[in-house]
Amino acid sequence: MIMKKDIKNLGFQELKDSLLIMGFPSHSAGQIFNWVYKRRIEDFNLMTNISKEARQHLSKEFFCSRVRQLKKEVSCDGTAKFLFGLFDGHNIETVLIPEGRRNTLCVSTQVGCKFNCSFCYSGQFGFKRDLNIAEIVNQYLSVSDLIAPAKITNVVFMGIGEPLDNFSNTIGSIKVFSHRQGISLGKRKICISTCGLSPKIKELSILNLGVRLSVSLHATDDNIRSRIMPVNKKYPIASLMSAVRQFLKNDLGPVTFEYILLHRINTSNEMAEKLEKWLRGINYKINIIPCNMAKSIYKPPREDEVNCFLRELKTRNIFFTVRKPRGQDINAACGQLKARQINSCIKK
Repeated sequence: MIMKKDIKNLGFQELKDSLLIMGFPSHSAGQIFNWVYKRRIEDFNLMTNISKEARQHLSKEFFCSRVRQLKKEVSCDGTAKFLFGLFDGHNIETVLIPEGRRNTLCVSTQVGCKFNCSFCYSGQFGFKRDLNIAEIVNQYLSVSDLIAPAKITNVVFMGIGEPLDNFSNTIGSIKVFSHRQGISLGKRKICISTCGLSPKIKELSILNLGVRLSVSLHATDDNIRSRIMPVNKKYPIASLMSAVRQFLKNDLGPVTFEYILLHRINTSNEMAEKLEKWLRGINYKINIIPCNMAKSIYKPPREDEVNCFLRELKTRNIFFTVRKPRGQDINAACGQLKARQINSCIKK
């Protein structure tokens, strides 16, 4: 019995090589990519510019997977959160953030997360497995079909999981997103977020993909960052910043740093002083996000506490943007995604 392959797990070159071995002409990969990712046709028998014999052969060798929508919630600010079911019964969440003409899709890369950042819900239920390329790309395809004729303009790898911990599949999906005969997103419209896996940031820099990088920083002192982000024990701030500098040797940047303000944890003048030190010579942007998660173990910072920290940043000529979390009322903001196994109580 022939085990069919999910064609969406193959990048363009892999598909081309596979088809050449089967005797297909070299242009067939482009035709199939166009059908699947541009025309959204996943039935090989409907790919009319391919010979009937070739279509039959494709049907025997390949299939096209899909994720199954289990639930959709819409926030009062327009943010939409989708719960998708996978083939093995696991669930993931994907978030669509509309803002003017921009529609940003926040995709997941893993079922659960290994890194247990203390302010984030995603790792509370443990790590289950990596998503494959198809499962990452299918989040885009499913939401894209649901919102048509509107278009997804940006993709951020900021959902459940650590994208750089699932390195090969994250990179494979980016190649599908950016390929001109695939989804054809501009590379600067794609952003990878990481909790700070220094070796993987360096590996990413070597690939020179042209995508943007976002780093969850959240503290500028190793003791405090290790307390709220255990990954820092293995890859402390000096290691992280060294990797960021290497990334910027092959990329114009800027690199974005995410900084959640936690009451009396990371809002001191000393933190701002150390932030200035770490940022010297780096092309950066900083998103300041006051913590306001109802079920967080941390208290939101007081208004005067926030203002004091921001004044200190201005005094030190640190450029920042204060970012308002989106989709908090449906648990779709950064750090709130969890996708618990709730199949028994799903409202379809």
